[in-house]
Amino acid sequence: MKLYSNRHLIKMIKLAFIIFFLLAVHCNTNEYADKPNIIIIFCDDLGYQDLSCYGSPLVSTPHIDQLARQGMKFTDFYVGQSVCTPSRTALLTGCYPKRVGMHIGVIFPSDSTGLHPDEITLAELLKQQGYATTCIGKWHLGHADPKFLPTAQGFDTYFGLPYSNDMMQIHPRLNAVESLDRVWKNPAVSYEWWNVPLMRDEQIIEQPVDQRTLTNRYTEEAISFIKANKSVPFFLYLAHTMPHVPLFVPDNRYDPDPHQAYKLTIEHIDSSTGEIIRVLQELGLDRKTIVVFTSDNGPWLEKQHHAGNALPLRDGKFSTYEGGFRVPCIVWAPGLVPAGDIGREMASAMDLFTTFVIISGGKIPEDRIIDGRDILPLMKGEVGARTPHTVFFYYSSNGKLEGVRQGNWKLRRTDGYIELYDLEQDISEKNNLTIENPERVEKLIRIMEDFDAELEKTARPLGILKSD
Repeated sequence: MKLYSNRHLIKMIKLAFIIFFLLAVHCNTNEYADKPNIIIIFCDDLGYQDLSCYGSPLVSTPHIDQLARQGMKFTDFYVGQSVCTPSRTALLTGCYPKRVGMHIGVIFPSDSTGLHPDEITLAELLKQQGYATTCIGKWHLGHADPKFLPTAQGFDTYFGLPYSNDMMQIHPRLNAVESLDRVWKNPAVSYEWWNVPLMRDEQIIEQPVDQRTLTNRYTEEAISFIKANKSVPFFLYLAHTMPHVPLFVPDNRYDPDPHQAYKLTIEHIDSSTGEIIRVLQELGLDRKTIVVFTSDNGPWLEKQHHAGNALPLRDGKFSTYEGGFRVPCIVWAPGLVPAGDIGREMASAMDLFTTFVIISGGKIPEDRIIDGRDILPLMKGEVGARTPHTVFFYYSSNGKLEGVRQGNWKLRRTDGYIELYDLEQDISEKNNLTIENPERVEKLIRIMEDFDAELEKTARPLGILKSD
Protein backbone atom coordinates (compact mmCIF):
# COMPACT_ATOMS: atom_id res chain seq x y z
CA MET A 1 0.00 0.00 0.00
CA LYS A 2 2.83 2.34 0.86
CA LEU A 3 4.59 1.58 -2.43
CA TYR A 4 1.40 2.26 -4.35
CA SER A 5 0.96 5.59 -2.53
CA ASN A 6 4.49 6.71 -3.34
CA ARG A 7 4.06 5.88 -7.01
CA HIS A 8 0.70 7.57 -7.04
CA LEU A 9 2.19 10.65 -5.37
CA ILE A 10 5.01 10.80 -7.91
CA LYS A 11 2.52 10.57 -10.78
CA MET A 12 0.42 13.33 -9.26
CA ILE A 13 3.47 15.58 -8.87
CA LYS A 14 4.48 14.96 -12.49
CA LEU A 15 0.96 15.66 -13.68
CA ALA A 16 0.80 18.87 -11.65
CA PHE A 17 4.13 19.99 -13.08
CA ILE A 18 2.95 19.36 -16.65
CA ILE A 19 -0.29 21.25 -16.04
CA PHE A 20 1.60 24.16 -14.46
CA PHE A 21 4.03 24.27 -17.40
CA LEU A 22 1.25 24.24 -19.99
CA LEU A 23 -0.64 26.96 -18.16
CA ALA A 24 2.49 29.09 -17.95
CA VAL A 25 3.12 28.76 -21.68
CA HIS A 26 -0.55 29.44 -22.38
CA CYS A 27 -0.55 32.56 -20.23
CA ASN A 28 2.67 33.89 -21.75
CA THR A 29 1.35 33.41 -25.26
CA ASN A 30 -2.05 34.82 -24.40
CA GLU A 31 -0.49 38.10 -23.35
CA TYR A 32 -0.35 38.72 -27.11
CA ALA A 33 -3.98 37.79 -27.65
CA ASP A 34 -5.29 41.07 -26.26
CA LYS A 35 -3.99 43.77 -28.61
CA PRO A 36 -0.20 43.51 -28.38
CA ASN A 37 1.96 46.60 -28.67
CA ILE A 38 3.53 46.92 -32.12
CA ILE A 39 6.86 48.55 -32.96
CA ILE A 40 8.20 48.78 -36.51
CA ILE A 41 11.78 50.02 -36.78
CA PHE A 42 12.27 50.98 -40.41
CA CYS A 43 15.79 51.92 -41.53
CA ASP A 44 16.58 53.93 -44.66
CA ASP A 45 18.80 52.25 -47.28
CA LEU A 46 20.02 49.48 -44.95
CA GLY A 47 21.36 46.60 -47.03
CA TYR A 48 20.82 42.86 -46.72
CA GLN A 49 24.32 42.27 -45.29
CA ASP A 50 24.58 45.38 -43.09
CA LEU A 51 23.95 43.58 -39.78
CA SER A 52 26.37 41.15 -38.21
CA CYS A 53 23.56 38.59 -37.82
CA TYR A 54 23.17 38.75 -41.61
CA GLY A 55 26.87 38.22 -42.18
CA SER A 56 28.43 41.68 -42.18
CA PRO A 57 32.19 41.34 -41.81
CA LEU A 58 32.60 44.99 -40.78
CA VAL A 59 29.60 46.15 -38.76
CA SER A 60 28.94 44.98 -35.19
CA THR A 61 25.26 45.00 -34.17
CA PRO A 62 25.06 43.09 -30.86
CA HIS A 63 21.63 44.40 -29.82
CA ILE A 64 19.96 43.61 -33.14
CA ASP A 65 21.76 40.25 -33.20
CA GLN A 66 20.22 39.54 -29.79
CA LEU A 67 16.78 40.19 -31.27
CA ALA A 68 17.55 37.62 -33.95
CA ARG A 69 18.70 35.07 -31.36
CA GLN A 70 15.55 35.63 -29.32
CA GLY A 71 13.22 35.91 -32.31
CA MET A 72 12.96 35.12 -36.01
CA LYS A 73 15.24 36.19 -38.84
CA PHE A 74 13.66 36.20 -42.30
CA THR A 75 15.82 35.35 -45.29
CA ASP A 76 13.31 36.18 -48.07
CA PHE A 77 11.63 39.38 -46.90
CA TYR A 78 10.71 41.88 -49.62
CA VAL A 79 9.82 45.56 -49.76
CA GLY A 80 7.06 46.89 -52.01
CA GLN A 81 9.50 48.79 -54.23
CA SER A 82 13.23 49.49 -54.03
CA VAL A 83 13.02 53.23 -53.33
CA CYS A 84 11.83 55.35 -50.38
CA THR A 85 8.34 56.75 -51.07
CA PRO A 86 6.83 53.66 -52.75
CA SER A 87 8.32 51.32 -50.16
CA ARG A 88 6.83 53.29 -47.25
CA THR A 89 3.51 53.37 -49.07
CA ALA A 90 3.48 49.58 -49.31
CA LEU A 91 4.26 49.18 -45.62
CA LEU A 92 1.49 51.49 -44.40
CA THR A 93 -1.23 50.59 -46.91
CA GLY A 94 -0.57 46.88 -47.50
CA CYS A 95 -0.64 47.52 -51.25
CA TYR A 96 1.69 47.53 -54.20
CA PRO A 97 2.50 51.24 -54.60
CA LYS A 98 1.06 51.36 -58.12
CA ARG A 99 -2.30 50.30 -56.71
CA VAL A 100 -2.48 53.59 -54.79
CA GLY A 101 -0.72 55.86 -57.30
CA MET A 102 2.51 56.17 -55.30
CA HIS A 103 4.81 54.18 -57.58
CA ILE A 104 6.74 56.70 -59.68
CA GLY A 105 9.93 57.90 -58.01
CA VAL A 106 9.99 59.77 -54.72
CA ILE A 107 8.39 62.92 -53.37
CA PHE A 108 10.63 66.01 -53.42
CA PRO A 109 10.27 69.19 -51.34
CA SER A 110 8.63 71.09 -54.22
CA ASP A 111 6.14 68.33 -55.06
CA SER A 112 2.44 68.79 -54.33
CA THR A 113 1.51 65.09 -54.16
CA GLY A 114 1.07 62.61 -51.35
CA LEU A 115 -0.75 59.54 -50.14
CA HIS A 116 -4.42 60.10 -50.89
CA PRO A 117 -6.45 60.95 -47.76
CA ASP A 118 -8.98 58.25 -48.70
CA GLU A 119 -6.37 55.53 -48.33
CA ILE A 120 -6.57 53.57 -45.08
CA THR A 121 -3.26 53.17 -43.28
CA LEU A 122 -2.14 50.63 -40.73
CA ALA A 123 -2.11 53.41 -38.14
CA GLU A 124 -5.75 54.28 -38.84
CA LEU A 125 -6.92 50.70 -38.43
CA LEU A 126 -4.93 50.21 -35.24
CA LYS A 127 -6.27 53.48 -33.88
CA GLN A 128 -9.79 52.12 -34.42
CA GLN A 129 -8.80 49.27 -32.10
CA GLY A 130 -7.82 51.65 -29.32
CA TYR A 131 -4.11 51.95 -30.06
CA ALA A 132 -2.06 55.03 -29.27
CA THR A 133 -0.07 55.74 -32.44
CA THR A 134 3.01 57.76 -33.28
CA CYS A 135 5.29 58.25 -36.29
CA ILE A 136 8.88 59.16 -35.46
CA GLY A 137 11.44 59.80 -38.20
CA LYS A 138 11.26 60.03 -41.95
CA TRP A 139 7.76 60.28 -43.45
CA HIS A 140 8.18 60.84 -47.22
CA LEU A 141 4.52 60.28 -48.15
CA GLY A 142 3.64 63.92 -48.78
CA HIS A 143 3.95 67.24 -46.97
CA ALA A 144 2.50 69.96 -49.22
CA ASP A 145 -0.83 69.87 -47.37
CA PRO A 146 -1.65 68.87 -43.77
CA LYS A 147 -3.91 66.13 -45.17
CA PHE A 148 -0.78 64.30 -46.37
CA LEU A 149 1.04 64.40 -43.02
CA PRO A 150 1.13 61.55 -40.49
CA THR A 151 -1.34 63.29 -38.16
CA ALA A 152 -3.95 63.06 -40.93
CA GLN A 153 -3.06 59.45 -41.74
CA GLY A 154 -3.81 57.77 -38.42
CA PHE A 155 -0.94 58.90 -36.20
CA ASP A 156 -1.73 60.78 -33.01
CA THR A 157 1.65 62.50 -33.07
CA TYR A 158 4.58 63.01 -35.42
CA PHE A 159 8.23 63.96 -34.88
CA GLY A 160 10.66 63.80 -37.77
CA LEU A 161 11.66 64.82 -41.28
CA PRO A 162 9.01 65.12 -44.01
CA TYR A 163 11.38 63.73 -46.68
CA SER A 164 14.95 62.50 -47.24
CA ASN A 165 17.83 64.12 -45.40
CA ASP A 166 19.73 64.99 -48.60
CA MET A 167 16.97 67.21 -49.96
CA MET A 168 16.64 71.01 -49.71
CA GLN A 169 20.34 71.66 -50.21
CA ILE A 170 21.57 75.21 -49.76
CA HIS A 171 24.73 74.53 -51.73
CA PRO A 172 24.90 72.83 -55.15
CA ARG A 173 23.76 69.23 -55.00
CA LEU A 174 26.44 67.02 -53.50
CA ASN A 175 26.42 63.70 -55.27
CA ALA A 176 30.12 62.93 -55.47
CA VAL A 177 31.60 60.62 -52.85
CA GLU A 178 34.37 63.21 -52.38
CA SER A 179 31.76 65.76 -51.35
CA LEU A 180 30.21 63.33 -48.88
CA ASP A 181 33.67 62.69 -47.47
CA ARG A 182 34.12 66.42 -47.03
CA VAL A 183 30.81 66.70 -45.22
CA TRP A 184 31.64 63.80 -42.89
CA LYS A 185 34.97 65.41 -42.00
CA ASN A 186 33.27 68.65 -40.93
CA PRO A 187 30.40 67.50 -38.70
CA ALA A 188 30.21 70.76 -36.74
CA VAL A 189 29.03 72.78 -39.71
CA SER A 190 28.15 70.40 -42.51
CA TYR A 191 24.56 69.75 -41.43
CA GLU A 192 23.84 73.36 -42.40
CA TRP A 193 24.54 72.45 -46.03
CA TRP A 194 21.08 70.88 -46.06
CA ASN A 195 18.10 73.04 -45.17
CA VAL A 196 16.07 70.06 -43.99
CA PRO A 197 13.18 70.79 -41.59
CA LEU A 198 12.35 68.91 -38.40
CA MET A 199 8.62 68.77 -37.69
CA ARG A 200 6.47 68.13 -34.67
CA ASP A 201 2.96 67.26 -35.78
CA GLU A 202 2.15 69.89 -38.48
CA GLN A 203 4.74 72.48 -37.48
CA ILE A 204 8.40 72.99 -38.41
CA ILE A 205 10.34 73.34 -35.16
CA GLU A 206 13.93 73.40 -36.47
CA GLN A 207 15.45 74.23 -39.86
CA PRO A 208 18.01 73.18 -40.76
CA VAL A 209 17.87 70.29 -38.35
CA ASP A 210 21.15 69.29 -36.74
CA GLN A 211 21.38 65.81 -38.23
CA ARG A 212 24.05 64.78 -35.74
CA THR A 213 21.31 64.63 -33.12
CA LEU A 214 18.58 62.85 -35.07
CA THR A 215 19.05 59.21 -34.05
CA ASN A 216 19.38 60.17 -30.39
CA ARG A 217 16.33 62.42 -30.50
CA TYR A 218 14.26 59.80 -32.30
CA THR A 219 15.22 57.28 -29.62
CA GLU A 220 14.30 59.68 -26.80
CA GLU A 221 10.94 60.38 -28.43
CA ALA A 222 10.28 56.66 -28.84
CA ILE A 223 11.08 55.91 -25.21
CA SER A 224 8.93 58.80 -24.00
CA PHE A 225 6.03 57.50 -26.10
CA ILE A 226 6.41 53.97 -24.73
CA LYS A 227 6.48 55.18 -21.13
CA ALA A 228 3.48 57.48 -21.65
CA ASN A 229 1.41 54.66 -23.17
CA LYS A 230 2.57 51.66 -21.13
CA SER A 231 -0.98 51.01 -19.91
CA VAL A 232 -2.65 50.98 -23.34
CA PRO A 233 -1.85 49.20 -26.60
CA PHE A 234 0.42 51.29 -28.79
CA PHE A 235 1.85 51.40 -32.30
CA LEU A 236 5.29 52.97 -32.67
CA TYR A 237 6.50 53.51 -36.24
CA LEU A 238 10.17 54.48 -35.89
CA ALA A 239 11.47 55.33 -39.36
CA HIS A 240 15.15 56.14 -38.94
CA THR A 241 16.60 58.81 -41.23
CA MET A 242 19.89 56.90 -41.35
CA PRO A 243 21.78 55.32 -43.02
CA HIS A 244 20.56 57.40 -45.99
CA VAL A 245 23.33 59.81 -47.01
CA PRO A 246 24.53 62.23 -45.77
CA LEU A 247 25.59 60.16 -42.77
CA PHE A 248 25.71 61.72 -39.32
CA VAL A 249 26.42 60.53 -35.78
CA PRO A 250 26.71 62.50 -32.53
CA ASP A 251 30.09 63.89 -31.56
CA ASN A 252 30.81 61.11 -29.06
CA ARG A 253 30.57 58.52 -31.87
CA TYR A 254 32.45 60.47 -34.49
CA ASP A 255 35.59 59.29 -36.29
CA PRO A 256 37.11 61.63 -38.91
CA ASP A 257 37.82 58.73 -41.28
CA PRO A 258 34.97 58.81 -43.86
CA HIS A 259 35.49 55.10 -44.47
CA GLN A 260 34.17 54.54 -40.94
CA ALA A 261 31.03 56.61 -41.50
CA TYR A 262 28.65 53.85 -42.52
CA LYS A 263 29.85 51.43 -39.85
CA LEU A 264 29.45 54.03 -37.09
CA THR A 265 26.00 55.04 -38.33
CA ILE A 266 24.65 51.48 -38.27
CA GLU A 267 26.18 50.79 -34.89
CA HIS A 268 24.45 53.90 -33.57
CA ILE A 269 21.10 52.53 -34.78
CA ASP A 270 21.96 49.25 -33.08
CA SER A 271 22.55 51.09 -29.81
CA SER A 272 19.22 52.90 -30.23
CA THR A 273 17.46 49.56 -30.71
CA GLY A 274 19.06 48.21 -27.58
CA GLU A 275 17.82 51.18 -25.54
CA ILE A 276 14.25 50.65 -26.73
CA ILE A 277 14.31 46.93 -25.89
CA ARG A 278 15.77 47.68 -22.46
CA VAL A 279 12.89 50.05 -21.68
CA LEU A 280 10.33 47.46 -22.81
CA GLN A 281 11.91 44.94 -20.46
CA GLU A 282 12.10 47.36 -17.54
CA LEU A 283 8.41 48.21 -17.94
CA GLY A 284 7.40 44.56 -18.23
CA LEU A 285 6.18 45.09 -21.80
CA ASP A 286 8.58 42.73 -23.53
CA ARG A 287 6.05 39.87 -23.55
CA LYS A 288 3.29 42.14 -24.78
CA THR A 289 5.15 43.77 -27.66
CA ILE A 290 5.98 42.67 -31.20
CA VAL A 291 9.07 44.38 -32.61
CA VAL A 292 9.95 44.28 -36.31
CA PHE A 293 13.34 45.56 -37.44
CA THR A 294 13.75 46.01 -41.20
CA SER A 295 14.64 48.43 -44.02
CA ASP A 296 12.84 50.34 -46.78
CA ASN A 297 15.07 49.07 -49.61
CA GLY A 298 18.57 47.90 -50.42
CA PRO A 299 21.78 49.94 -50.10
CA TRP A 300 22.65 52.97 -52.26
CA LEU A 301 25.70 51.31 -53.77
CA GLU A 302 26.92 54.21 -55.89
CA LYS A 303 27.75 56.07 -52.69
CA GLN A 304 30.61 53.58 -52.25
CA HIS A 305 31.99 53.54 -48.69
CA HIS A 306 29.08 55.70 -47.52
CA ALA A 307 26.72 52.91 -48.55
CA GLY A 308 25.91 49.46 -47.30
CA ASN A 309 26.18 45.95 -48.63
CA ALA A 310 23.62 43.55 -50.07
CA LEU A 311 25.85 40.53 -50.62
CA PRO A 312 25.36 37.80 -51.62
CA LEU A 313 22.49 39.49 -53.46
CA ARG A 314 22.93 41.33 -56.73
CA ASP A 315 22.79 45.14 -56.96
CA GLY A 316 21.00 47.50 -54.54
CA LYS A 317 18.63 50.43 -54.22
CA PHE A 318 16.60 51.41 -57.33
CA SER A 319 17.14 47.95 -58.84
CA THR A 320 14.74 45.07 -59.42
CA TYR A 321 17.50 42.57 -58.71
CA GLU A 322 17.31 40.94 -55.27
CA GLY A 323 19.69 43.45 -53.68
CA GLY A 324 17.16 46.22 -54.18
CA PHE A 325 14.09 44.38 -52.89
CA ARG A 326 15.24 41.79 -50.38
CA VAL A 327 16.10 43.29 -47.00
CA PRO A 328 16.94 42.13 -43.49
CA CYS A 329 13.90 41.54 -41.29
CA ILE A 330 13.85 40.41 -37.68
CA VAL A 331 10.67 39.78 -35.69
CA TRP A 332 11.03 39.73 -31.89
CA ALA A 333 8.17 38.80 -29.57
CA PRO A 334 9.20 36.59 -26.64
CA GLY A 335 6.57 33.94 -25.96
CA LEU A 336 5.00 34.33 -29.40
CA VAL A 337 7.87 34.10 -31.88
CA PRO A 338 10.20 31.12 -31.31
CA ALA A 339 13.75 32.05 -30.36
CA GLY A 340 16.46 31.58 -32.94
CA ASP A 341 14.12 30.53 -35.72
CA ILE A 342 14.88 31.23 -39.39
CA GLY A 343 11.98 32.24 -41.63
CA ARG A 344 12.82 30.99 -45.10
CA GLU A 345 9.39 31.52 -46.64
CA MET A 346 8.70 34.55 -48.84
CA ALA A 347 7.10 37.49 -47.04
CA SER A 348 6.80 41.23 -47.63
CA ALA A 349 6.43 44.56 -45.86
CA MET A 350 2.88 44.68 -47.22
CA ASP A 351 2.11 41.63 -45.09
CA LEU A 352 2.85 43.55 -41.89
CA PHE A 353 -0.23 45.67 -42.60
CA THR A 354 -2.55 42.68 -42.83
CA THR A 355 -0.92 40.69 -40.04
CA PHE A 356 -1.01 43.50 -37.49
CA VAL A 357 -4.56 44.53 -38.33
CA ILE A 358 -5.71 40.95 -37.74
CA ILE A 359 -3.70 40.43 -34.55
CA SER A 360 -5.11 43.70 -33.15
CA GLY A 361 -8.67 42.42 -33.60
CA GLY A 362 -9.36 44.69 -36.56
CA LYS A 363 -10.75 43.86 -39.97
CA ILE A 364 -9.11 44.20 -43.36
CA PRO A 365 -11.00 46.73 -45.51
CA GLU A 366 -13.40 44.99 -47.89
CA ASP A 367 -14.07 47.98 -50.14
CA ARG A 368 -10.61 47.87 -51.76
CA ILE A 369 -7.93 45.44 -52.83
CA ILE A 370 -5.19 44.81 -50.28
CA ASP A 371 -2.11 42.90 -51.46
CA GLY A 372 -0.65 42.06 -48.04
CA ARG A 373 -1.36 38.67 -46.46
CA ASP A 374 -1.39 37.32 -42.92
CA ILE A 375 2.06 35.97 -42.03
CA LEU A 376 1.44 35.36 -38.33
CA PRO A 377 1.75 31.56 -38.84
CA LEU A 378 5.22 32.20 -40.31
CA MET A 379 6.18 34.50 -37.45
CA LYS A 380 5.04 31.92 -34.88
CA GLY A 381 7.04 29.21 -36.62
CA GLU A 382 4.02 26.96 -37.01
CA VAL A 383 4.82 23.54 -38.42
CA GLY A 384 4.09 23.43 -42.13
CA ALA A 385 3.45 27.19 -42.41
CA ARG A 386 4.06 28.35 -45.96
CA THR A 387 4.17 31.72 -47.66
CA PRO A 388 0.68 33.06 -48.44
CA HIS A 389 1.99 34.40 -51.77
CA THR A 390 1.93 32.36 -54.96
CA VAL A 391 3.74 35.20 -56.73
CA PHE A 392 5.54 38.45 -55.92
CA PHE A 393 6.02 41.35 -58.36
CA TYR A 394 8.99 43.68 -58.77
CA TYR A 395 8.16 47.23 -59.88
CA SER A 396 11.07 49.48 -60.85
CA SER A 397 11.80 52.82 -59.19
CA ASN A 398 9.88 54.56 -61.99
CA GLY A 399 6.86 52.30 -61.52
CA LYS A 400 7.31 49.84 -64.38
CA LEU A 401 6.73 46.14 -63.74
CA GLU A 402 10.06 44.42 -64.40
CA GLY A 403 9.93 41.11 -62.57
CA VAL A 404 8.00 38.32 -60.94
CA ARG A 405 8.90 35.56 -58.49
CA GLN A 406 6.95 32.31 -58.37
CA GLY A 407 8.33 29.78 -55.90
CA ASN A 408 12.08 29.84 -56.37
CA TRP A 409 11.88 31.06 -59.95
CA LYS A 410 12.34 34.71 -60.78
CA LEU A 411 11.89 36.31 -64.19
CA ARG A 412 13.17 39.81 -64.93
CA ARG A 413 12.35 41.71 -68.13
CA THR A 414 13.91 45.09 -68.90
CA ASP A 415 13.85 46.78 -72.31
CA GLY A 416 13.27 43.47 -74.04
CA TYR A 417 16.07 41.66 -72.20
CA ILE A 418 14.80 38.63 -70.32
CA GLU A 419 16.47 36.90 -67.37
CA LEU A 420 15.37 33.80 -65.50
CA TYR A 421 16.94 32.69 -62.22
CA ASP A 422 16.50 29.82 -59.81
CA LEU A 423 16.90 31.74 -56.55
CA GLU A 424 17.29 28.58 -54.48
CA GLN A 425 20.39 27.60 -56.44
CA ASP A 426 21.50 31.06 -57.55
CA ILE A 427 20.74 33.72 -54.95
CA SER A 428 23.20 36.11 -56.64
CA GLU A 429 21.34 35.99 -59.99
CA LYS A 430 24.37 35.08 -62.07
CA ASN A 431 23.14 32.17 -64.19
CA ASN A 432 20.44 33.19 -66.70
CA LEU A 433 18.31 30.10 -67.49
CA THR A 434 15.96 31.52 -70.12
CA ILE A 435 17.24 29.36 -72.97
CA GLU A 436 16.74 26.14 -71.00
CA ASN A 437 13.22 27.05 -69.83
CA PRO A 438 11.21 28.63 -72.67
CA GLU A 439 7.82 27.45 -71.39
CA ARG A 440 8.45 28.76 -67.88
CA VAL A 441 9.56 32.10 -69.33
CA GLU A 442 6.40 32.38 -71.39
CA LYS A 443 4.24 31.48 -68.39
CA LEU A 444 5.86 34.04 -66.08
CA ILE A 445 5.66 36.82 -68.66
CA ARG A 446 1.96 36.11 -69.04
CA ILE A 447 1.48 36.24 -65.25
CA MET A 448 3.26 39.60 -65.15
CA GLU A 449 1.24 41.13 -67.95
CA ASP A 450 -2.10 39.87 -66.63
CA PHE A 451 -1.42 41.17 -63.12
CA ASP A 452 -0.26 44.60 -64.25
CA ALA A 453 -3.23 45.01 -66.60
CA GLU A 454 -5.68 44.08 -63.85
CA LEU A 455 -3.94 46.36 -61.34
CA GLU A 456 -4.20 49.33 -63.70
CA LYS A 457 -7.96 48.77 -64.03
CA THR A 458 -8.47 48.90 -60.27
CA ALA A 459 -5.76 51.40 -59.29
CA ARG A 460 -6.74 54.17 -56.91
CA PRO A 461 -5.73 57.84 -57.28
CA LEU A 462 -2.67 59.66 -56.04
CA GLY A 463 -3.26 62.51 -53.62
CA ILE A 464 -2.73 65.89 -55.30
CA LEU A 465 -2.78 69.33 -53.70
CA LYS A 466 -5.47 71.33 -55.49
CA SER A 467 -4.81 75.03 -55.95
CA ASP A 468 -7.58 77.48 -55.05
